[in-house]
Amino acid sequence: QVQLVESGGGLVQAGGSLRLSCAASGRTFSGYRMAWFRRAPGKEREFVAAIDWSDGNTDYPDSVKGRFTISRDSAKNTVSLQMNGLKPDDTATYYCAARRSFLAGYPYWGQGTQVTVSS
Repeated sequence: QVQLVESGGGLVQAGGSLRLSCAASGRTFSGYRMAWFRRAPGKEREFVAAIDWSDGNTDYPDSVKGRFTISRDSAKNTVSLQMNGLKPDDTATYYCAARRSFLAGYPYWGQGTQVTVSS
């Protein structure tokens, strides 16, 4: 069974950086797409970044492009999200998610980690 456990959230001032990690277990993730989403209070869930485990291809929305970087470590089975230039609008609970690359929806989710950016 796939398990995803996020860590690394916290409180940071605007302009600062944080690095989130997602420990993935339960299977090998070749052929999977790993992603980060976030949800702020009163807002819908938002896609933040994704990476194909097999070839490392990445995808970002314009809102974080150039500030956030997603990566994976196959040896440690972890997916990381390096967040630089943080803004108060980045405040949210961040979730790690996984799916088979050929599927549309993400069936596997972590419990989330809180990121708070103060102005």
